[in-house]
Amino acid sequence: FVVSSIYLLIAIAAGMMVAASYSLMAEGCTFDEPDDLSEISSSVRTLIGAILGLVFIVGTKKFLEQHEEYHIGDLAGADFRRVLLIIFVMTLHSFSEGVGIGVSFGGENGGELGVFISASLAVHNVPEGLAVAVVLLPRKVSKLTAALWCIGTSIPQPLMAVPAFIFVHYFIPILPVGLGFAGGAMAWVALFELLSEAFEDTKSTTATGVISSISLLVMLWLQNSIDDATH
Repeated sequence: FVVSSIYLLIAIAAGMMVAASYSLMAEGCTFDEPDDLSEISSSVRTLIGAILGLVFIVGTKKFLEQHEEYHIGDLAGADFRRVLLIIFVMTLHSFSEGVGIGVSFGGENGGELGVFISASLAVHNVPEGLAVAVVLLPRKVSKLTAALWCIGTSIPQPLMAVPAFIFVHYFIPILPVGLGFAGGAMAWVALFELLSEAFEDTKSTTATGVISSISLLVMLWLQNSIDDATH
């Protein structure tokens, strides 16, 4: 029962991360800041970021597959690759989210937009932390270690928010690229790592699909509620 519960949590995390990826991409495509002097549209920059994110994921995965000798403790082979890939993605996309927080507060509409972006990304941190935990715990990683990894992958957010706020004019043009990168990378992890693992290891693929779909819809509802409350 405990094992099946873990994989149902993976399905929940996957659905919520797909919704979070959509939100990041949508924020990038609709980004409109008067101080944004880039001649390239926000949508194109977001698409470029998403492509870079997918290229990074595929490249990292191939690199890890070619170095089977790498391991962390008892983690090796496919388990090591999956865990490391998810931790990499969660950590790197936190850099983009930190830039998003700093730029949102530093722009012309700082008060309103900053609260919205911060609240949105706070909600995103729930499935992101869950995703890290549910790939570590079934592989006999201690709860304390899993908790520390969950926290550690989000540390880049405050670290990047401060310089992005101070040097907001330099960070504004690259924000859509960063949001696209984070959205594309997260979508890959959610669909091809988490959801595929949940389908492989649960006895009912129907239940897994239903649960992940419900979690996706709940996450989108939360996102829309935050949007309505802050505008």
